[in-house]
Amino acid sequence: MILKKRFWYFFALLAFLGLATPQVIAQQNSDFTKIQVDDMSDAEIQELLNRSAQAGLSIEEFLEMAELRGMPTMEVTKLKARIAKLDLGERGLKRSSEASKRDPRKQADFDLIAGGVFQPQEEMEEIDPENQIFGTSLFYNKKRNLSFEPSLNQATPSSYILGPGDLLYVDIYGESEQYYEATVNPDGFVLLDNIGPVSVSGKSIDEATGIIKNRVSRYYTGLTGSNPSTFLKVTLGDVRTIKVHILGEVRLPGTFTLSAFSTVFNALYAAGGPNVNGTMRAIKLVRNNKQIAEIDVYDLLIKGTADLDRQLQDQDVILVSPFISRAKIKGEVKRPMTFEIANEDTFEDLLQYAGGFTDEAFKDRVAISRITGNQRSVSDLYQSQFNMFPLKGGDEITVQRILNRYSNRVQIKGAVYREGTFALTDGLTLSQLIKNAEGLRGDAYTQQASILRTKEDLSTEMVQVNLQSILDGTATDITLKREDVVRIASIYDINNEKYVQILGEVKRPGIFPYSSKMKVEELIIMAGGLQESANTDDIEIARRLEDADLGTLSEIIPVQVNADLSFNLDGEVLQPYDQVIVRKRANFNMQKLVAVEGQVNSPGIFAIQTSEERISDLVKRAGGLNQFAYSKGATLIRRTEFFNTESEQLRRQRNLENLKLQLLADPNNSEAQEQLLERLFKDLPKEKDSPVDTQLAQNKKESLDQIASETPGFAVKIKETEAVAIDLEAIVKNPGSEDDLLLEEGDILSVPKLLQTVRMRGDVVYPTTLRHESNKSLKHYINGAGGFERRANKKQTYVVYANGAVKRTKGFFGIRNYPPVEPGAEVIVPTKGPKVPLRLGEIVGITTGLATLALVVSQINW
Repeated sequence: MILKKRFWYFFALLAFLGLATPQVIAQQNSDFTKIQVDDMSDAEIQELLNRSAQAGLSIEEFLEMAELRGMPTMEVTKLKARIAKLDLGERGLKRSSEASKRDPRKQADFDLIAGGVFQPQEEMEEIDPENQIFGTSLFYNKKRNLSFEPSLNQATPSSYILGPGDLLYVDIYGESEQYYEATVNPDGFVLLDNIGPVSVSGKSIDEATGIIKNRVSRYYTGLTGSNPSTFLKVTLGDVRTIKVHILGEVRLPGTFTLSAFSTVFNALYAAGGPNVNGTMRAIKLVRNNKQIAEIDVYDLLIKGTADLDRQLQDQDVILVSPFISRAKIKGEVKRPMTFEIANEDTFEDLLQYAGGFTDEAFKDRVAISRITGNQRSVSDLYQSQFNMFPLKGGDEITVQRILNRYSNRVQIKGAVYREGTFALTDGLTLSQLIKNAEGLRGDAYTQQASILRTKEDLSTEMVQVNLQSILDGTATDITLKREDVVRIASIYDINNEKYVQILGEVKRPGIFPYSSKMKVEELIIMAGGLQESANTDDIEIARRLEDADLGTLSEIIPVQVNADLSFNLDGEVLQPYDQVIVRKRANFNMQKLVAVEGQVNSPGIFAIQTSEERISDLVKRAGGLNQFAYSKGATLIRRTEFFNTESEQLRRQRNLENLKLQLLADPNNSEAQEQLLERLFKDLPKEKDSPVDTQLAQNKKESLDQIASETPGFAVKIKETEAVAIDLEAIVKNPGSEDDLLLEEGDILSVPKLLQTVRMRGDVVYPTTLRHESNKSLKHYINGAGGFERRANKKQTYVVYANGAVKRTKGFFGIRNYPPVEPGAEVIVPTKGPKVPLRLGEIVGITTGLATLALVVSQINW
């Protein structure tokens, strides 16, 4: 019963659309008010939509007509919702309201053509630029930026030939609206829904449009007639691929899969272009065993008029024959390279291929080297013959450069306001040339000027003139000639440069230019002013003496200046080459810092009060030793002599942070040593240091360079500080004794805690750290580390104590006296050197020498 009711609804709708047969309509009730959309299947709704489309109705029109025929509004809404949920498919029937959802045109089988047109061919070898053939870079370069890739977004060409794989869009619009999507099958047909197959393969778009229109017009009568109300448009969707055979002189011959939009240039690019022997001027396109076109690549490169509209078809053949003939042009042209020439090309054509002459080309004549028989001959080609001189294969044309000479040039150099090149006019004289150069500068030397003149044989001569006499009019002016070079010297060019020098306690010692009437105060200001240590009452001027008695080197002139460098009317006027020396005040001293670390009551940094302050004084100022101090292990860390000869200027630069870095530095750390060496060169005196300090720093650097060249591992051998062994226990008990050393700047007194261990290092069985035991000998600790190794040098065993002192083993008649071991000591057992075995020749030499000696002794006794 339900199935019968559903069929009733279905036929009622068909009757409403006027699509059911009269017999069916007569048998069914046409009451649309009772239609129930919920009882209809998707297939029934799909069939309704198909029938309404054939009737030329859109979905909106279909729903509106159903409501006018009595379908309840609620059922119309349900029907609309059901239609919206239907999946109509991508290749099935689609309405015009959905036409905007078409995907952009795509290339079918894109992966097949990507390896040809779009893939760079890096494996091909580079061509020598000097022998490059014009046109090869069009198809072959490593970046492959130019590919002639066909555009898929262009309008469908009217001449495009359809084939299997092409997707067609058929749009019907106007009084009736409909569109189809169909792909040309391998048999050449497109299958249109409810219409049937239509043969379009091998037809152009225009021809296919006429065929499809003729077929569809049976169902859409508005397409025909003198005044049609319905229109049809056929466009191309996704593009098929084609197979093209590229043969002959190409870099990658073979069969290529290309886009159906491809032209001959796309195909040539896919094959890498013609090879070294391939032609660029006569590339043949063969279709169905007939040559239909001949492509000249030079038309594109030179004129930009290549036949880019000629599209390839499936199974086309592109044949690249060997080149016709080639000519080479070099010299002053814009594209000096080898060109392929056609049979009727002239030199004017070749010059066009080469881009024309450069700006410096000699255009009146070119030289042509041509093959004649079994050798070459040279011909001159003049400008009037360029357009009538035919070229031959193997021609080499050379375009020369214009001469680097001037027909009317003169030059002036030296003490004039505007040096340079000037035009030689008729009757130009020396004085007129000077006026053209804006006149003489104030430093011009007018007693003499020179003119370098070039003769006809290209040799030169020097013309000397008295410039002052010419300018005064007392001498005849000189008439200039082509390529004359006038030189006017400056008075500073012929005189020695004058300078003065200042040394000592100024901020920027150095050499300064001399000025007349310069005084000492002005020179000190130029040097940045006085240092705070400068003695203004003890300044000397060392003046050079001319023609002095043998043994007298300079004149010493003592001067005084005001502390504020105010003007002194009676101040000494300097002369050229004076040396001003500013000395230091005798009672001026910089603060000197030392430090105490470790087991004292008040560790820290202290300033040295007097030059006679000693270690014992420093311990008192630090509050004395605390209860944990191990006085026997105390050490004094002092700068090495290499680093202890700084000038006062450098001492002033060392601040508290640098001192802290020194306290934390580990002398055995290789990285710290490298930083130390870097600081050494960084701390060498600069220009503000005295000449004595500068010389001392130079001596340091030379010594350092010598050590570096002679000693491997140089960075390990130079240390900034070293430990001085002291007996702090004796110093505290007896202040002022020989053990109580005087303090120096940078000293660090280190007092460790009571140590309870002994370190075993070197050639022992098991190097380790042992607990210190009272009244135990060195042999006891050696045994505690497993004893001596086989290669141990027992005689050279030594002990390094906590305070830095060192004692070694002593021997007398085979009896070894080992040094005592104290807490914190380090026992070091060195290794014997490697044994060098005696060679056979050395053994024979020694035995022979001993035998000879014995024989001589026996003869003497006899």
